[in-house]
Amino acid sequence: MIPELLINKTGWRRMTSSRWIGGLVLVAALAACSEASHKIAALEPKDDTACSLDGMILKDYAGPKAQIHYTEGQPDFFCDLMELFGVVLVPEHKRPVAAIYVQDMGKTDWDHPQGNWIDAKKAVYVVGSKKRGSMGPTFGSFSNEQDATAFAQKEGGKVLRFEQITADMVNTGSSAAHDDGMSH
Repeated sequence: MIPELLINKTGWRRMTSSRWIGGLVLVAALAACSEASHKIAALEPKDDTACSLDGMILKDYAGPKAQIHYTEGQPDFFCDLMELFGVVLVPEHKRPVAAIYVQDMGKTDWDHPQGNWIDAKKAVYVVGSKKRGSMGPTFGSFSNEQDATAFAQKEGGKVLRFEQITADMVNTGSSAAHDDGMSH
């Protein structure tokens, strides 16, 4: 039984158990509606979807693709994860981000990736592999560490989480990328 805790002197009034439970159900329902309305789904690029940075058609190139959904406006698509991180990691990036998606390369074909979109911040990445994307060296993205580790063993590279990727890793010509053994 739920206790009836309320003190009249402080403005609280007695509530019956059914009113208290009803209030909890209402709060839970509102929270669920609010959460559902804010969840943004990944979009599958169309045959003519172009990269937001260079205008290249995404479906024409190998390797994982990415998309950023902003709190306002249309999403940006990227034909390569190096481009995605190049945008996300710059301090000038000021637009509020609602969601970032990358493709799970453990579940789609590297040469012709389709679907299999995962939350970029929860993904596991392989940095410094010999696999190429639309712009040359790129990162591989995976939904789990086992697939990322297997990929790194086969193709080379280092397994990292989203928050471990730095701007120096995006600039493959930098000394930091060479020092970490991530040059190609």
